[in-house]
Amino acid sequence: SNTIQIQLQPTLESRRTVDMIQSLFVLSPTGDILIERHFRSILTSRTVCDIFWNRASESLGHRGGSNPLPLYDSVPPVMEVPDVSGSGGATLYLFSVLRDGLTYLAACPSVIGGGHHEIPPLLVIEFLHKIADTFVLYFGDPADESAVKDNFSTAYQLLEEMVDHGWPLTTEPNALTDLIRPPTVLAKIQQAISGGSSSILSEALPTGTVSNMPWRKAGVAHPNNEIYIDIVEEIDAILSSSGGVISSEVSGSIQAQSNLSGVPDLLLTFNDPSLIDDCSFHPCVRYTRYEKDGVVSFVPPDGPFELMRYRVRMNGNAGQFSNLAVGNMPIQVIPRISYGKFGERGGGGGGGDVGGRISLSITTRSISSLIYSSSRKGPLVVEDVTIVIPFPKFVRTANLNVTMGQVIYDEAGKIAKWNIGKLDEKTRPQLNGTMVLEEESQESLASSLGSGEEQPSLFVNWKILLASVSGLNVSGLSVTGEHYKPYKGVRNITRSGTFQIRCH
Repeated sequence: SNTIQIQLQPTLESRRTVDMIQSLFVLSPTGDILIERHFRSILTSRTVCDIFWNRASESLGHRGGSNPLPLYDSVPPVMEVPDVSGSGGATLYLFSVLRDGLTYLAACPSVIGGGHHEIPPLLVIEFLHKIADTFVLYFGDPADESAVKDNFSTAYQLLEEMVDHGWPLTTEPNALTDLIRPPTVLAKIQQAISGGSSSILSEALPTGTVSNMPWRKAGVAHPNNEIYIDIVEEIDAILSSSGGVISSEVSGSIQAQSNLSGVPDLLLTFNDPSLIDDCSFHPCVRYTRYEKDGVVSFVPPDGPFELMRYRVRMNGNAGQFSNLAVGNMPIQVIPRISYGKFGERGGGGGGGDVGGRISLSITTRSISSLIYSSSRKGPLVVEDVTIVIPFPKFVRTANLNVTMGQVIYDEAGKIAKWNIGKLDEKTRPQLNGTMVLEEESQESLASSLGSGEEQPSLFVNWKILLASVSGLNVSGLSVTGEHYKPYKGVRNITRSGTFQIRCH
């Protein structure tokens, strides 16, 4: 397998030959510019944001509203747009990611000094995700529009420290928190009284910048030494309206929370390392040791961090995962959506107008392909269940009723979000409703509707604790270099990634 490693700190030679991010924009869910930062002498025109938004708005994933769909399902992560800034380049490359409803947009030049240069796309996209992760660390989860508006000065200070002339510079959370203090209620009160913003800056140089471990502070001390490991596996799947698995893929990550004093050296071992494929690591991991022995040796950062990412190895010739066969998903959603003349039966319009009807039924399965931890007791419980229902553009409004949870319909974005919460085998929530179509659409759609081709897929989010798809588990976690014995906690979590249900 090929292992991709992304190094955010570029070499001096690469900086001489390739220019990186020219400008960075953060757009709201409606396309308004929240943050604009230019890193070079050339100012990128705001017109590129309008061009991007017009292209992105043509797809279902960027119609605005409070619940936009995932960007990578509908909008190319890299766009080539005309350069109207007068920098001499014919085009600009626009790199984009969508996080918490905000679009992080990086504009990169395609022509430097009269010649074409290749810009590493994965580096730019990874760095945009790093900025979004930093905003979550500072502003809380979710780092949405309101969170950014409440912390404008901190956001600009973070970009000032994270980027140097368009290149990623300081990206480690420990170094950033030494430079820029995370906002607190007390700090905001002091800032409001003094009328200044300098209180968020630290005058001391981060200790990690002068050591060979920039990810860890010096002199870390905790009253209680403990480390928690979460093995999180995400299922990306496309299911048919009858519940059959059309395609599926499982990716995993190991999330850690380290509260260890001093400079501990950790060794993490797995019960079956052969399950791991295409892995990438945090810079603290000694990669040669993993290649040689299949163990993860590292000195951890202080606080929360992502230790590694991986994909679960597939089953040879099948091209699928044997434990994700048809009908073996832990949750099943059966949609029924139809359009027609329902007016005479009290449906989506009066006088036989063309309307629509929708019904969803949800069930959980304890006899699924998941592998449960030995510590799990009691019946299967699926947590944080939400369903995002995008409606076609020709739907004017929808009247929805649910037997469990709460459903909110966004009129502007034409998206409904059904928050269900926890599910077990005994609960079978249902959604029923009617739709009213746009008047100008009724006549043209009257003959073609009913095929279901116009209805977008549903998106389902869910989480199951103490369960995994692959069966990967931690067999040992040892700490050396320090004299204390820390508390160690390990658990498995399985959750949905991009989990789509087709409606036709």
